Amino acid sequence: MKLAFTAKGTEWDSMMDPRFGRTQFIVIYDDHNQILTSFNNSAVEHEAHGAGTATAQKIFELSPDVLITGNGPGSHAVQALKQINMRIFTEAHNMTIKQAFEKYKNGELNEI
Repeated sequence: MKLAFTAKGTEWDSMMDPRFGRTQFIVIYDDHNQILTSFNNSAVEHEAHGAGTATAQKIFELSPDVLITGNGPGSHAVQALKQINMRIFTEAHNMTIKQAFEKYKNGELNEI
């Protein structure tokens, strides 16, 4: 299974980014191979409109099974991601990627 995290850095101890559309990084964890990779998403930071759609498109291309984020994507991005049967979990605030992963495993995040 592949999990995507919206984050402010690229390592397990990096803080989660509560923003979806303007997240600094999309970090992917492949739990089958236990590999952590990342995508720099800062190009959308200064977009006036459409940052959420652009980020949703990139996540679609990375094709994770699960998205873990803070505030969650907007309604258009949710619709797009749900069409590919992606599970979306929110409320990963003020924690590291590793802590968010543990909360996900323990069923402590909200699924939308």
